[in-house]
Amino acid sequence: MTAHSATTARARTGGPKDDGPKLLEHVAGWTLVAVIAMLVTQLGLL
Repeated sequence: MTAHSATTARARTGGPKDDGPKLLEHVAGWTLVAVIAMLVTQLGLL
């Protein structure tokens, strides 16, 4: 078995090309940031 055939037989474990719906991740992330910011200001922690 050569090095080339050994690397092509490996299963993909996920990476930058297997991210999925990036737009949904960004929207969910910024929504979480906004909710935390509102919570902080409502509790008077800022």
